[in-house]
Amino acid sequence: MLPVPIVPDYAGANVRGIVPALLGPAPWASSMPDWMPPQIAAARQVVVLVLDGLGWDQLQDRRTIAPTIAGLTGGPITTVAPTTTATALSSIATGLTPGEHGLIGYRMLLGGEVLNVLRWSAAGVDQRRAHPPADVQRFPAFLGHPVPVVSPSELCSSAFSEAHLRGSVPIGWRAASSLAIEVAEQLRAGESVVYAYYGYIDKIAHERGFGEYYDAELRTADRLVADVLEILPPGAALLITADHGQVEVGDRVIQPTADLLSHVALQSGEGRFRWLHAKRGAADDLLMAAAEEFGDTGWVRTRDQLIGDGWFGPTVPPDVANRLGDVAVVAFQPVSYDDPDDRGPFDLVCRHGSLTSAEVYVPLLAGTS
Repeated sequence: MLPVPIVPDYAGANVRGIVPALLGPAPWASSMPDWMPPQIAAARQVVVLVLDGLGWDQLQDRRTIAPTIAGLTGGPITTVAPTTTATALSSIATGLTPGEHGLIGYRMLLGGEVLNVLRWSAAGVDQRRAHPPADVQRFPAFLGHPVPVVSPSELCSSAFSEAHLRGSVPIGWRAASSLAIEVAEQLRAGESVVYAYYGYIDKIAHERGFGEYYDAELRTADRLVADVLEILPPGAALLITADHGQVEVGDRVIQPTADLLSHVALQSGEGRFRWLHAKRGAADDLLMAAAEEFGDTGWVRTRDQLIGDGWFGPTVPPDVANRLGDVAVVAFQPVSYDDPDDRGPFDLVCRHGSLTSAEVYVPLLAGTS
């Protein structure tokens, strides 16, 4: 029997609900969902810290390595589909589902080309002028509130930041040791919500996999969390979450056969959530070929099936649906599906994108000083 994909709980305990709970029209104490840690309803100020790539399953396996994080109050919630940074960070910041905000993957079809959303490029060419970020993702971040965003300086002016953090106030840091200091400054200035981003857990997992390098980075992140807790003034709380978890794939990369590729015009998505775009008139043949070739390692679904099953939320407008392929191959085994146009300077060891427990469940944890 095949495993069942974990479809995100967009109406319940999900990352897209964090910002509406904090910045919606109702007072905090009366509007907090029951899945939010209790410290948040009682707080006058909240720091939302996103630890990119820290899945709930990985944290549970390493609680002794990250005692500060593990000691916080809360539990797991679901992220979005696909379980990828571009999509999940956009849902966290806007409070919208992927189908609503439209940044519906790491690599998505736009204007006949595959846009790398994080780099905002297609075939290595910058696309900010051809596809203005504000046109591709039309909704402001943080429900229109000018929330300070404490993140690496090099991200502050990126096109992806313009797309998913528009209307926020960028506060750049050049060394991770500065993150807690910058957060403290914003709290002293009276900000009720401060958003902070830390990306190195994800980076080291991609490059080194699980092992001593990953454990060392998790210890570093745990010390960072301790630093943030230490600077919290009375009445302030820290809320930690993540955009996705990880699966160690290593060299288990599956190459599509020439027969299957004969039906494919192009590919998008990423290794564990690969979209196949059919040549004209070949969609049915592509679906059958993909099911035969990948059915023992991944879920093979059509675009309409995934939309109908709510993977991207209850609403997917036609212009967003057109950014998807015809057939999705979504890995449930620890494998990746190769696309020669989706390669970087090194082979990724850990990956994400699919709807397995290791990728879907992320922490939602809170603490005070």
